[in-house]
Amino acid sequence: MHETTLLLIEVGALLLGMSLLGRLAIAIGFSPIPFYLLLGLAFGEGGLIAFDASEEFFAVGSEIGIILLLAILGLEYTAPELFESLHSARTAGIVDGLLNALPGAALAFLLGWGPVAAVAMAGVTWVSSSGVIAKLLRDLGRLSNRETPAILAVLVIEDLAMAFYLPVLSAIVVGVSLLQGAISVAIAVSVVAVILFIALRHGHIVSRLFPAEHAEPLLLGVLGLTMLVAGFAQEVSVSAAVGAFLVGIALSGRVAKNASAVLTPLRDLFAAIFFVFFGLTTDSAALVSMLLPATLLAIVTILTKLVTGAYAARKAGVGTLGQWRAGLSLAPRGEFSIVIAGLAVGAGVEPALAPLATGYVLVTIIAGTVLARLPDAAWFKSAVRRRRVARAAV
Repeated sequence: MHETTLLLIEVGALLLGMSLLGRLAIAIGFSPIPFYLLLGLAFGEGGLIAFDASEEFFAVGSEIGIILLLAILGLEYTAPELFESLHSARTAGIVDGLLNALPGAALAFLLGWGPVAAVAMAGVTWVSSSGVIAKLLRDLGRLSNRETPAILAVLVIEDLAMAFYLPVLSAIVVGVSLLQGAISVAIAVSVVAVILFIALRHGHIVSRLFPAEHAEPLLLGVLGLTMLVAGFAQEVSVSAAVGAFLVGIALSGRVAKNASAVLTPLRDLFAAIFFVFFGLTTDSAALVSMLLPATLLAIVTILTKLVTGAYAARKAGVGTLGQWRAGLSLAPRGEFSIVIAGLAVGAGVEPALAPLATGYVLVTIIAGTVLARLPDAAWFKSAVRRRRVARAAV
């Protein structure tokens, strides 16, 4: 069969399967994310049937999905709101790094993998998935909640921290000189600073580049600028997601509102592709041997993320229920964890690190998707109210 024909068949079958699973998720009132992951696992390496022809298509689509998720999330907020959230969450960012990096490093030492693997595992457990969490917030209707700016501030701080971490990790595992690592960090920080300055001071000028009332040029222009900035950001070791988010922050007024409307269908398509692709690239057989340590590590770091999110929300003046929502929403890890593990394994650090990281990410995404819904349950709200009344009485 011709390669293009096979590609069309595989993509069509997966999209149809995603549609059916999405409808099932809506019917039972559940997030479709775990279903998309399981669909990918079923047709990935080690699954029922390996869909190889469509892997490259889904790889590119998954990158676009993350970019669109964060760009549209950025369109919901203004630059002053972002800076205010970052200012209030700076202490939470430090707490986040300490609490969530240590479990990964500790497990690497317990398994006898050595200090280099410990540095890599610290990154795997530290950074939450901006893409997964952005979709969760949207699916659960929480974009306008009081705790959401605190969640976003923690995510942005983590992604910005990657501008320092990834060059340092590369220097350690690949053998890049200290000077080269320092230059990479300096370039990355400079690029982020420039984008932040433009977003804060000249966002209104950026918005004037696009016709708010004409859907087609607005769609093409905003999408083009977002992907362009995301690409340049990634080239200098800054997260493409951060670049896309900051483009969204820079746009304002009717341009931001209308851009969000025209980009939403594309975001829905490519965000779903992102989760399927993650499953497609996961070797189901390799997961089995590392599932137990991955699950134990996930339990510990879901609790540490709960502390991080609750602390950030409390610092922002959010109530108890919002603190629970913030903490549980931060549980999923994703794209950065996989990139970090791939970098370490590619440099010959520890082969078992890849299946451990993959299993860990899979568990946190599935568990995090379920746990994020708990604060919306009537029994959970009642328990929080009872505890609040009991503490007030004391």
